Amino acid sequence: MKIMVGRHKSTLLWLALPATVFLGAFFILPLVFVVADSLSDGGSAYGRVASDPVFWAGLRGSLVIGLAAPLFSLIVGYFVSLHLSQKSERFRSALMFLISLPLTFSGLIIAYGFILTFGRAGFVTMLLAEVGAEPSVVGGFIFSPIGLGFAYSYYLIPRVVMILLPPLINFDRSQIQAAKTMGASGFRAHVDVLVPQLVPGFVSAFCLTSAVAFGAYGTALALVGTQVNILPLVLYSKIAETGSDLPAASAISVVLMSICVLVISVAETVTTEKKPARMDA
Repeated sequence: MKIMVGRHKSTLLWLALPATVFLGAFFILPLVFVVADSLSDGGSAYGRVASDPVFWAGLRGSLVIGLAAPLFSLIVGYFVSLHLSQKSERFRSALMFLISLPLTFSGLIIAYGFILTFGRAGFVTMLLAEVGAEPSVVGGFIFSPIGLGFAYSYYLIPRVVMILLPPLINFDRSQIQAAKTMGASGFRAHVDVLVPQLVPGFVSAFCLTSAVAFGAYGTALALVGTQVNILPLVLYSKIAETGSDLPAASAISVVLMSICVLVISVAETVTTEKKPARMDA
């Protein structure tokens, strides 16, 4: 018996080896190099970053977008998931294919698509101009921080749907009916019975989309360039402009990575605590 267990563990270790090598080569090793580069001048890069008002403006901008865009995506994604969960499997699969398409596009493609649609000469802008809207005002929306968050939601909402749809499909709707028979309104039954059971999904979806929004770069660069201060664009300015400061760029990278890890850790902590305890046999 012990020999069989030992062989089983050895097989699992060999099966995990390719993933371990891949993770080490393309995540851990580059991260080690980035941290080492940020400390290459004795750690003074962190001091330069901390004393740079542009960094703090970028941090504030990232916090605003990293909270607002995921929250908007969570609200929209929840109602989309709720609607899909009530449809047939065939219809749901077809719609999920369409909803997941934005995840296959590059951030640059998404940005240029929004420019062609909502920009100053965009299709929607020209239609609104026909009814009296000013193209320079309407078209300027997509190049603002709010417009950037709106563009982010294009590929954040599908992530929310993919997280919330499975628990909604598996939810026992007889619980809603039982609450209604006891006198609760439809809205009250929904809020008191369904929503609490989806809290881990809400937290996971929000944290995942928040981490994506914090680190998004291509869409922001194509849409707003340097007009909006967010950390990825501040990082870009450190390595793209004349007289680049690579240690400072590495320090900002470490800060950005730390924020994303912290956000994901919150999701892991909440979802782990919400898992039901296993009963002893």
